Amino acid sequence: MSAQVLARICGALSCQITDIVERIPASENERRRRMSQLGSFIWGTADVLRGPYKASQYGNVILPMTILRRLDCVLADHQATIKPLVKRFSNHPDLLAAQIQRATGLSFYNTSPWTLRSLLGDPKGLEANLKQYVNGFSDNMDVFERFKLADEISTMTEKNILYIVVERFANIDLHPKTVTNAEMGDLYEYLIRTFNESSNEAPGEHFTPRDAIRLLVDLVLAGDNHALSVPGTIRSIYDPTVGTGGMLSITEEHLIGTPDKPGLNPQAQLRLYGQEINDQSYAVCKSDLLIKGYDPSNIQLGDTLADDKFAGQTFDYCMSNPPYGDDWKGSQPAVMDELKELGSASRFYAGGDKPKQNVPAVSDGQMLFLQHVVSKLRPKIKGGGRGGIVMNGSPLFNGAAESGPSNIRKWLLEHDLVDAIVALPTDMFYNTGIATYIWVVDNNKPEDRQGKVQLIDGTEFYAKMRKKLGDKGRELTEANRATIVQLYADYVETEHCKIVPIEEFAYWQITVERPQRDDDGEIITNTRGKQKADTSLRDTERVPFTYNGNNHADAGREETIQSYFDTEVKPYVPDAWVDKKKTKIGYEIPFTRYFYRYQPPRPLEDIDAELQQVTQEILALLNEVIE
Repeated sequence: MSAQVLARICGALSCQITDIVERIPASENERRRRMSQLGSFIWGTADVLRGPYKASQYGNVILPMTILRRLDCVLADHQATIKPLVKRFSNHPDLLAAQIQRATGLSFYNTSPWTLRSLLGDPKGLEANLKQYVNGFSDNMDVFERFKLADEISTMTEKNILYIVVERFANIDLHPKTVTNAEMGDLYEYLIRTFNESSNEAPGEHFTPRDAIRLLVDLVLAGDNHALSVPGTIRSIYDPTVGTGGMLSITEEHLIGTPDKPGLNPQAQLRLYGQEINDQSYAVCKSDLLIKGYDPSNIQLGDTLADDKFAGQTFDYCMSNPPYGDDWKGSQPAVMDELKELGSASRFYAGGDKPKQNVPAVSDGQMLFLQHVVSKLRPKIKGGGRGGIVMNGSPLFNGAAESGPSNIRKWLLEHDLVDAIVALPTDMFYNTGIATYIWVVDNNKPEDRQGKVQLIDGTEFYAKMRKKLGDKGRELTEANRATIVQLYADYVETEHCKIVPIEEFAYWQITVERPQRDDDGEIITNTRGKQKADTSLRDTERVPFTYNGNNHADAGREETIQSYFDTEVKPYVPDAWVDKKKTKIGYEIPFTRYFYRYQPPRPLEDIDAELQQVTQEILALLNEVIE
């Protein structure tokens, strides 16, 4: 069993590393070679761990040791500068951090005399020295505590594999000049996803495909010409479900660029923020930002819904891919308390009179993250903010009129916060093949976009992958992304783009009553002569706000509902009436309806001919049996 699992993991990693390599331009043969070496290295390390560790435990060693080696390579360039500063300011850690950052540009350091390579010179003292090395990192580098690396070092010592593992990592080159930040990000996320699958956790829970992230970033930035053109512009980026930092890294890459490819505005200054509930993903994200020189305190560990670590702060860009269909029972007490205490000032307020009328069903927390993202956008008075969030189809239509989900849609649409919704191809994600959508939100929409929502059908823009990775069999190429972004920018109705007034998403839910009758068919009335309603015949109807040309929204309620009733109901049930006290307002976004394409039925002659053919085939088979 262990060998089978090992083979599956190694095979998956091999395919994934190959996938990384194949996305590198053919001219970069050196990078191809090194990434292939990295795949072989991971495979070999998993083989070393086989036996002492279960397959589901490989990540407990490989992930933190990969991070440690990455840090080790970064620090190697600055040892000559750091060592004298450590000696000089050893009793003043605050001054030491400032001096090292001034001298090297690094936001972290290590006070021990060790490197992974030098540790190999003392095999007998390896356990103690490696622990000293890990503990020697600056206080802001708390990532190894999240992996409990000290415990794993003891375990590897006990199993007599510590030296072999350290030697392997000491000899792999993970310097940023060799393996870029983007490639390391891919590697981290592939490792996390694969090891989660091997331990039967939700596969892909922590990983959003980079092609989907790039499209989301393209769409969010497409509405901010200032950030794309003005040198030195400052922008803050926030991800409340930051994972390993993929969205932050891709946004940085898009704006600032990489050593090989300048971004749209290399002189822009970015401030990166994120919160993550998973210890391992948090550790990877924080270490990545430390290496890049960003403020590590901007990455926080915790439950975003229950405990917003950036309370009171707003940002230029907010991006998120929350889990689909995950319940929020653990966060529910804090969320409901916030609504009770803060009311309309709560992140989750959606106009409902009662707390439960402002939140979705406890079985799915996606819309809470949507509300949270909107609440974190920079206020309109300060220039506004834009956001993007990836969700499944449920938030488009779930919930009845005046339920929590419907109220959330109503709040967002009536406050003109939804800019665009883009349908992605199916089979885009590693853990699910279901339909997914990018919601683009904006609290300062341009005048020509106000009062409308742009719907883009991107389901046909994709390329099939050579090999499936989990459920992911399709990807967005650069050309695919460019096509979708152009549809967004053109803002013209086409086969794949619809521009819909907000009122089209609204409806009244009316209650249609019919009278109760006695055995003789006579209508039963109460003592005041009023007809009694027969609850068994009660029905509801949805009346669109725009029915019969109504352009007065809810102000045209009486006339529009009466027109609908007289035309659509009364002719079929003459004794019916509308109970006006029960009328409710609802909002839903029937996305697929706007892109429905009529497929005419097959000609009867063709169907008849096919039936005749099938009948003859069946008769022939029966004759063979009889004979």
